[in-house]
Amino acid sequence: MADVINMAAARKARARTAKDTQAAANRAAFGRTKAERAADEAEAARRKALLDGAKRDDSAAVKID
Repeated sequence: MADVINMAAARKARARTAKDTQAAANRAAFGRTKAERAADEAEAARRKALLDGAKRDDSAAVKID
């Protein structure tokens, strides 16, 4: 025979698990220091500048018709 479970307790446990998962995600996204955020922004700016510097300039190309 199957075990009897309390549906209210199961629902609360599932909600608690969902809240814990969301809290962990929020800690990872928003729980950083100002220095960590600044370092990430500087790295993103560096990558963008590197990518922009590698772009070809099509305005100087000679078009042959």
